[in-house]
This record gives sequence, C-alpha cells and structure tokens, in this order.
Amino acid sequence: MNAPVPNNQKAELLQKVVEHVDIASYDARPIIDSMRKMSFSSRDTARAADIFNMALADKGCSTWLILAGSTSAGGCMHVYRDMVKNGMIDAVVATGASIVDMDFFEALGFKHYQAAGPVDDNVLRDNYIDRIYDTYIDEEELQACDHTILEICNKLEPRGYSSREFIWEMGKWLAEGNAKKEGSLIQTCYEEGVPIFCPAFVDSSAGFGLVKHQKEKIAEKKPYLMIDAVADFRELTDVKIAAGTTGLFMVGGGVPKNFAQDTVVCAEILGVEADMHKYAIQITVADVRDGACSSSTLKEAASWGKVSTTYEQMVFAEATTVVPLIASDAYWRKAWEGREKPRWNKLFGK
Repeated sequence: MNAPVPNNQKAELLQKVVEHVDIASYDARPIIDSMRKMSFSSRDTARAADIFNMALADKGCSTWLILAGSTSAGGCMHVYRDMVKNGMIDAVVATGASIVDMDFFEALGFKHYQAAGPVDDNVLRDNYIDRIYDTYIDEEELQACDHTILEICNKLEPRGYSSREFIWEMGKWLAEGNAKKEGSLIQTCYEEGVPIFCPAFVDSSAGFGLVKHQKEKIAEKKPYLMIDAVADFRELTDVKIAAGTTGLFMVGGGVPKNFAQDTVVCAEILGVEADMHKYAIQITVADVRDGACSSSTLKEAASWGKVSTTYEQMVFAEATTVVPLIASDAYWRKAWEGREKPRWNKLFGK
C-alpha cells in the first residue's frame, strides 16, 4: 500500500482532539433524581442507574462491563477506566476494537479527533484517515498499533492464549514503561486484577498484527502464537461460577453481550448450577422490530435462562448521552465504597 503524499489537508482535518469525560468532575445525581420523576427514556435511564447502584450495594455481587460499539473513541474511554479503578467493575467483556483500536491505541500516545464537518470519505481515504461517524483516526497511527501487537506477539511463547491472557500481556507491557499515556483501561485492569475478554479479538487492530506474526513464523517454519476462543468461554464461565451473583452493565450488544450471558448456560452444561445474572442494564439504539435488538432484549434473555427479569432495564438511547450520567451518578452515590475487589485474574494465576 502506497503511503499518502504529505500535505496540509490531513493536518487540517486532524485538529480537534476528542476529550474524554471525567465522571468525578460533575455530579449527575440531581439529573438522575429529576429523570426519575419524568417519563420515556429519562425514566428508563434513572431506573438503570438505580439498578446499577443496587448491584454495587449488593456486597455479594460481581459487576461486569459489557462493551460494544465506539463509545470509547467518542469520549467515554475514561468513564470505563474510572469505573474499574474505583471498584465498580470486576470483569470486562468487549469487542476487540474497543480494547485495541481505541484504548490501546491511545495508550500508545495516539488520539481520536472530532470531524469539523462533512467531508468526502474518498478525501479521507486519500489522506489515510479512518472515520467512525463524526470521529477520525489516523490510519498510519493505527498501523503502528498493528505493528506493536506484532512486536508483543514475537516476544511471547508460541502457543495458544485466551484473549484475556493476551490482553493481560498487553497490560504488562504498558505497565513496564511502554505506555505513552498512563491510565488506559488495559493497564488499569492489569493493575487491578480485572480480566478483559474479547470473544472476537481478531476483529480488531490486533488481528492484523496476529496474522502478520503467523505468516512470518510459518515462512520461517517456526511455531506461532494463536488466540484460543474456546479458552475465552471456559475462563469467563469460571469467573461466573466463582462469582455467584452477577450484574451486567451493557453498552451496546452483539457478541460481548451474548458471550457474557451465555456463561449461565455454559455452567449448566458443565454440571454446575449457576444463578441467572441478577442485575442487568443495556443501553442500545438497536430496534426490536428486526428480531435482533443487538441479540435480544433482556426479557427475551430470561427465556434462555440467562438474565433475571426482577432487576433489568433496557435504555434505548445513544450510549455517549447516558453512560456518563449513570456512571457519574454511581460514582457520587458511592455504593462502590467498601466493595472488596475480587481481582478475578487470580483465578488464572495472575
């Protein structure tokens, strides 16, 4: 692939950096309290906040962050990190893009940028700029992220790794002084013993680095590293069994949502009686009318034995508009204070 011709247009397009929300810098409790007296999505948002706070107040409950979509690139990256840092989240299940293309990408010192206005996508392509709605990413920097993954792969023992184990290695690499930006979600989870699972890990910038690693090792007739998706399922089910009572904070849906919910069924298949997820909120814009709703509503999930309907709430809203409110409300109500951090990575000797 030919490199783009240097010009000022790219610099002009990549001027305005996305700034991430700090949930401690404002108190959303009055807004949530007001929403509780309203209707429509406002009341749904308030009930979701109440359920999340109930999960945090339940000392026997392990809370999981389920993350899909591009909210990390859109300004919520520090929200998720601070939820982990403050003991609101004990495990993370996410898309590879959220973890690698966004969080790890910024840990390497790169940025996401706001689009100033409509631009022809062919012009963006000519300038090696990738677009997520109204957010820009420098493709050359993203390829540097790919190559960093390749470097990490080449340093590790050539064998099968769950995504959790590989991401733990990424966090370790960052913590060893390689992070250009401190306090990424990956590094924070590494330091707090919080496992991150990406059930479709190769559908991300990591996938390119892994493919290049394998191709080079095959050419050299040497063994190579691989990602073991079955190990992912087994390990997250181990977390569910060890946790007992669980609560899900879901942003988006898709594979991460199904993966987390399916641990209840998997435990049953293994002969272990596991409780359905007791608390569950999902924030999504998916429409139920197409039969999907990003993999079913929470009430529908109850028919599969995955989620209890006692404390569940769907919030049909674009996540960057409500996640900072729910997270800030939880931060300031402080139900998380005094929670013992289970550090589930200890189950795997980490």
